[in-house]
Amino acid sequence: MVKLTIDNIPVEVNENTTILEAARSVGINIPTLCFLKDINEIAACRICIVEIDGVDILVPSCNNYVKEGMVVRTNSPKVREARKTNVELILSQHRTNCAICTRSGNCTLQKISTDLCINEIPYEVKTSKFQWSHRSMLIRDSSKCIKCMRCVQICDKVQSLNIWDVEGTGARTTVDVSQNRRIMDADCSLCGQCITHCPVGALRSRDHTQEFFDALADKEKTVVVQVAPAVRAAWGEELGLSREEATTGKIVAALKHMGVDYVFDTDFSADLTIMEEGSELLERLKNKAGGCTYPMFTSCCPGWVRFIKSQYPDMVKCLSSAKSPQQMFGAIFKAYYAKKLGLDPQKVFLVSIMPCVAKKREAALPTMNDAGTGRDVDLVLTTREFARMIRAEHIEPSTLKELVFDDPLGKATGAGVIFGATGGVMEAALRSAYYLVTKENPDADAFKNIRGMDGWREATFEIAGTELRVAVASGLGNARKLIKAIRKGKVTYDFVEIMACPGGCAGGGGQPIKDGCEMAGERADVLYFLDKTSDIRMSHENPEIINLYSDFLKTPLSHKSHDLLHTDHEGWEMPLAPARKKLM
Repeated sequence: MVKLTIDNIPVEVNENTTILEAARSVGINIPTLCFLKDINEIAACRICIVEIDGVDILVPSCNNYVKEGMVVRTNSPKVREARKTNVELILSQHRTNCAICTRSGNCTLQKISTDLCINEIPYEVKTSKFQWSHRSMLIRDSSKCIKCMRCVQICDKVQSLNIWDVEGTGARTTVDVSQNRRIMDADCSLCGQCITHCPVGALRSRDHTQEFFDALADKEKTVVVQVAPAVRAAWGEELGLSREEATTGKIVAALKHMGVDYVFDTDFSADLTIMEEGSELLERLKNKAGGCTYPMFTSCCPGWVRFIKSQYPDMVKCLSSAKSPQQMFGAIFKAYYAKKLGLDPQKVFLVSIMPCVAKKREAALPTMNDAGTGRDVDLVLTTREFARMIRAEHIEPSTLKELVFDDPLGKATGAGVIFGATGGVMEAALRSAYYLVTKENPDADAFKNIRGMDGWREATFEIAGTELRVAVASGLGNARKLIKAIRKGKVTYDFVEIMACPGGCAGGGGQPIKDGCEMAGERADVLYFLDKTSDIRMSHENPEIINLYSDFLKTPLSHKSHDLLHTDHEGWEMPLAPARKKLM
């Protein structure tokens, strides 16, 4: 143990503890801007500097370690003056249009500037501005980039895609797409992790709120909204609501207050996905379909689908052909339920609220139009966009009377809810696969061993005397490690779930941003609680799913099911990874 003094407070911590961590252990906050623990500890911003007795220079606290007897001052006059100068220099290269920035009120640079009482910038302001394709679902504003390198590091170290890189020198240094590519030509998964880890508004997702308001104003359109599982665990964070206050009932009430005609639960189509994907798994295991020696991979995460298409295109055939719950909902509603409700599907405007940026691109794929009315899903909004719309409509959620999802697509099970957590798709699929094989329900928690936030987990389960080897990975860096191990023959699995974002959809790139904090685990706990307290916890027991098959689809994997609920992953192009291109 090492004993030191920080701001006159005695501190005792383990060896190899940074000054920053030591200060935080006793409740002393040292501001940071570029710091991400274990990912970006390069001290580029020089905001976390501290004064140490006996040391002539100020040192960054994020990557300097404690020493026995050290005396540290985190906010001395010398520190404050230097920190203020550093922030002013950063602001001189940052476009401070805070009033129209999506991160206003939730911007680390803005908070630090306010805390330092910076009211003007004493230096000439020079910002860079690079052309950017606004067709992209990921938008970069170079004039706001502060060169903290967070986006570079999160993409390299966590997602293993190397989309971002540094270019230029000196004052002209900036961050741009690597290898002189345009974003539209890059193998970006659109996971959005660079957005959620940017401390300012230099990165954002393409905003579709105005299109939503325009649809509401169009009297000829029937506006239908579906809400994804992970949204319910996070939407309240943007609005200062507690977990108990941020209910699905208030989500429905807020949307109806805006003028939405119907609000449904994507958990319903998550249950539908399980019926199709679980049946497909059993079919593949029985027939060894496609001649693929690799496992069957889940396909509900569009970021992961983009990843495998760009990095390992020879393995695309191993993806389940099942569409994501988002797209299944759109196809089923427009092809079937719209008519049941007496609606003209041509006049239905179907909107998804998703925790994801890649979902925006998924909805626009040329293969996602099987209902015959144009796009099956017309518009996708992130959780953050949904929260902004609530504020734009001057809705106070605490005053809303709770409403339930509309029928018949509002009925869902606990299995559908846990789709939003890493391992949730796998667990839900195994529950129903067990039933489909044995005609008996397993214990609802029989497969909970695959839960957790570890990036790569594996397990073996027995179903009717057959051993089933499964794996779960979240974060594309972990996905790459898993795939490499499979290709080298080091591991073998029958079924693999992969989510592009660490922690799954709960940690999605469209979720509320809490700088420096990973919230996926806490949000997953909410989803598992909702599953545990659900009346029905098996997808195959959802009465509306049973009715849908009886009345329309007939059976999982039927001709009608294939037409509406499955897709050809080879039906659209994805830019290849640079390393893959060299091999072509």
